[in-house]
Amino acid sequence: MEYHYDTVSNAINSLKRQGFTVDFNLEGDYLVNEGNKIGVNDFNIVDVYRYEGNTDPSDEAAVYAIESTNGIKGVLVTGYGASSDAFTGEMLQKLKIK
Repeated sequence: MEYHYDTVSNAINSLKRQGFTVDFNLEGDYLVNEGNKIGVNDFNIVDVYRYEGNTDPSDEAAVYAIESTNGIKGVLVTGYGASSDAFTGEMLQKLKIK
């Protein structure tokens, strides 16, 4: 999958213009939105934007456009330094690439 490089805010705004409107967080084996838990296996990654810090390579984040099997389009933002976060990496591997 090709990564697009941009700032986090630009990436989120771009995806929201495309209809990816629901913000999700990772928790256990779930994607969580305002208290609603949806299994990670129910989602596909359809696009990725990645931001890398200018001064510290570990200061980075990724913005994922994800879509569920029943059509929910969402945005998942990994935290800064997520590339070195083993838990986040393990969770993201559970999301399928469409």
